[in-house]
Amino acid sequence: MRNVENLKIGLIELKANKLRTALTMLGIIFGVGAVIAMLSIGEGARQETLEQIELMGTNNIIINQKIIKTQDKSKEKNKTSFSPGLSVKDAKAVIDLNPFVENVTYQKTIATTIIYKSEILQTKVVGTTEEYISIYNSQLASGKFFKKHHFDDFAPVCVIGPGIKQKLFKFEDPIDKQIKIDNTWFRVIGVIASKNVSSTGIQNLGLRDFNNEIYVPYSTLTARLSMTSEEMQSIFMSGGMIIAFSGGSFGMQGDYSDKTSVDQITVKIKKDKPVNEAGDLIARQLLRRHYGTEDYEIVVPEALLEQKQKTQKIFNIVMGAIAGISLLVGGIGIMNIMLANILERTREIGIRRAIGATKKDVLFQFLYEAMVISILGGLLGIFTGFVLTKMITTYAEWRTIITPFSIILAFVVSVFIGVAFGSYPAKKAADKDPIESLRYE
Repeated sequence: MRNVENLKIGLIELKANKLRTALTMLGIIFGVGAVIAMLSIGEGARQETLEQIELMGTNNIIINQKIIKTQDKSKEKNKTSFSPGLSVKDAKAVIDLNPFVENVTYQKTIATTIIYKSEILQTKVVGTTEEYISIYNSQLASGKFFKKHHFDDFAPVCVIGPGIKQKLFKFEDPIDKQIKIDNTWFRVIGVIASKNVSSTGIQNLGLRDFNNEIYVPYSTLTARLSMTSEEMQSIFMSGGMIIAFSGGSFGMQGDYSDKTSVDQITVKIKKDKPVNEAGDLIARQLLRRHYGTEDYEIVVPEALLEQKQKTQKIFNIVMGAIAGISLLVGGIGIMNIMLANILERTREIGIRRAIGATKKDVLFQFLYEAMVISILGGLLGIFTGFVLTKMITTYAEWRTIITPFSIILAFVVSVFIGVAFGSYPAKKAADKDPIESLRYE
């Protein structure tokens, strides 16, 4: 009952000085709000990175073609002439010689113009294999993906991304419609389901914009879209291989390119096999095949995810520490105001002690006041955190995610700070001499 009475007295005093109470709460309010907002930014970034890397396939290994740059142009020329470059043969060698590999696909990309009725669009066309959709865990919104017989027959068929569908067809069903890619007519047989690809993933992780690409059989792209009429004049047959000395459309770097050149190879590793070990084996294979010329880049999404998570953890700690300083400042504000408050209420303390209040009663009275300030400040801070997070998402266009952990952590810390910083003023009030307090003017 005495504790309840002490709490009531504390609430009455806080109510009597509303402005001072509100100003004392401000540090806690903004401190809690800042902690929640900062942690929500970190969680949003972590979740976005995880989703973007999952688009690459955490069980995949991606091999990208790389342009060799050296200061000595003659050395660069010699290196690119000596290495065959990334090719279909590399993909076949990887799956044939590596026991860790489950499946493999390869891609070659060209930028071109597509036309449908009066709509003209500049986009990228990706030549790939039928394994592409399973390796990248893609889904179809409608229609079907091309099969092996399309690949073998150089069929003029294509599968479009949802962004292409929206731009070209609007609300029209694109299945079995004819679109013109460069100077060749293609029949649309499917539409890929939308993928949540962010601009951050495209820039920082090298992801392709899956939603705004057109997919055709690799054989069709190399046979129908990779050569212009001028390049045809510079082609001759050599040992069953078509070689173009202009090299422009084939995606190769150097003096020549052939019909087996690719921009990217994606290797799917078996679920029970170590991805990093498989990546090391692939690196050794390719180094031998390319005669020591590293004109390729191997990306292991699993290792990339681990690195990003470590970086994000450090980022979260730093941001949390910065936000925690706000709470610390709020605690100092509570102590400062309460010390001033005790000085003003010295005579009140003397009267309470004179009519029978113990040191413990006085201690808990002021401690309860500090707790009420920190609890109310924490609750209002949670609301402020939601508002700040919404503003960050709206105006900065950053992804934010508020987790229950961040709310609980911020609130518990605010209450702890209220008790910790309110204890010293409360003890100082309880230790005052009753007679000296009564004499205080």
